[in-house]
Amino acid sequence: MLVFLDTEFTDFIDCELISIGMVTADGRDFYAEVQDFDIAKCSEFVRGAVCEVLGQSVNASILRAALPERIRAWFASLSTSAVVACDSFIDWELLLDALSNEFPPNIVGRYDLGPLATLPQFQRAVAEYHAEAGHPWHHALHDAHAHRAGWLAIGASRN
Repeated sequence: MLVFLDTEFTDFIDCELISIGMVTADGRDFYAEVQDFDIAKCSEFVRGAVCEVLGQSVNASILRAALPERIRAWFASLSTSAVVACDSFIDWELLLDALSNEFPPNIVGRYDLGPLATLPQFQRAVAEYHAEAGHPWHHALHDAHAHRAGWLAIGASRN
C-alpha cells in the first residue's frame, strides 16, 4: 500500500520537524504537530506560511519524544506492507529521524513522487485539492492528501 507523506520543518539549513502528515492510498490519515520544536530555527517563510496553519487539528499536538510511538502505532494499524511516497528526500529523512532511525517492519520502501509532480495532470489535481474548501498549502496533512490526489489523477489519466 502506498502511504503519501509530507512534512513541514524549520529551515533547509537547520532542519527540525514541525509537523508530519501521511495518508494511505485508500484515504486513512495520520497527522501530528510537534509542540516542542525550536521556533527560533524557523525561516521567515516557515513562520509565515507553516506556523500560521498550526493548531487547527484536534489532538494533533505532541511532544517530540512521544512521536515515534504514535507513528509506529499508526503504521501497525495498517496491517499491510507500506511504501512511503514523497516528493522530497527531506520528508523521508525527517520520517526516519522522527522514528529514531527504526522503521516499523511494515515499511518496505520509498517511492519518489518527484518525477510525477512535474506532470500537468498531477499539478492540476494538487491545485484543485488545495482550492477545495480552502485546504491550506504548507500544511503537512493537506499536502499529503494533495499528493494522493495527484497520484489518483495520474492513475485516472492512464485508464
